[in-house]
Amino acid sequence: MKRLARLLLLLGTAALLRATEPAVPAADPLELQVAELAAGPQVTVVHFWAPWCPNCRAEFDPATGWAKFIAANPGVKVVFINIWHKGEDPAPRLAAAGLGAQPNLLLLTHPNPSRRAADRLNKFMGLPVTWVPTTWVFREGRLRVAFNYGEIRFPVLQQLVDDARREWEH
Repeated sequence: MKRLARLLLLLGTAALLRATEPAVPAADPLELQVAELAAGPQVTVVHFWAPWCPNCRAEFDPATGWAKFIAANPGVKVVFINIWHKGEDPAPRLAAAGLGAQPNLLLLTHPNPSRRAADRLNKFMGLPVTWVPTTWVFREGRLRVAFNYGEIRFPVLQQLVDDARREWEH
């Protein structure tokens, strides 16, 4: 009985996380900017990362990583948000990965550089940010999928972006 209750709780939580409209605090211009981009008709991928993070760096392989994904999806807006960065400049890391000149890529840095749990950014647009890298897929302002823990697998991301492009019948 406990397993069934736990399963129902998990399914209910998953349903709440899929296709939700995030709450955006009116005072945060960065969140408003990203929410406005995500509200467009195109699929928008929002990726939280940090230059010091080994998992984030693993996603930068030019042959299989973000540069290849972004080039293969010119109709998808991709927003990289540098968080928990301790003031480290992300430009050299991004340039080494071939990222920065793509017309469908927007590079942003969150003004709070702290990695300390008590001080760091832990919510963005009303949604939890608990780990880097974190990757969200939006369409028309609604969160379609959230990867909140660890490296993205690009074939999986591609499938989810393709799914988000299709009309949903609810």
